Amino acid sequence: MASEAANGYRGLLVDYGGVLTTNLFDSFNAFCSAEGLATDAVMKRFAADRETRELLIELECGRLAPQAFEVRLAEHLEVAPEGLIERMFAGSLPDEPMRAAVLGARRAGVRTGLISNSWVEDHYDPAMLEELFDGIVISGREGMRKPAPEMYSLGAERIGVAPERCVYVDDLPFNLTPAEELGMATVHHTETRRTIAELERLLGVPLS
Repeated sequence: MASEAANGYRGLLVDYGGVLTTNLFDSFNAFCSAEGLATDAVMKRFAADRETRELLIELECGRLAPQAFEVRLAEHLEVAPEGLIERMFAGSLPDEPMRAAVLGARRAGVRTGLISNSWVEDHYDPAMLEELFDGIVISGREGMRKPAPEMYSLGAERIGVAPERCVYVDDLPFNLTPAEELGMATVHHTETRRTIAELERLLGVPLS
């Protein structure tokens, strides 16, 4: 039987990197240090350099193969291209309490879904996806990426819950705005314990 909190929320949609994993920016910074770059070199490139940012967008929309992305980004950073993505994400580890919270919500009858900006080649554990989620939206498969509103409406559709009855969790504030505009409750993920407590309050089920 589907769970429904007193406030009507019965769907949970979550981001992947930085929510179900440890902080991605920390991983990027560690990569930069290991490669002899300025600690914030990757983030500065993605934030301030249009050409580098376009590479990321093309990758996450499935229009640029990971290997081609590695070659072109390596040129911008002046590092070796081989295994570049793996090196950049090496410090990103599973956030086990968050994953357990999503699983706990699903077992309590909450419909759960993933909305992630990512390429899809070998990036996710299929068994993990099957265990945690009723529906999945990955940008590389859809040809669009957050913050496109369609990513969020598709996420709600795939778990079979109206947007206004969903809670959405992301570590990037600008990715929360479209969800809010669709009527979703949103949680800005900055610390696991705090996020889980807020989800327990919104969904009305114990998760910790």
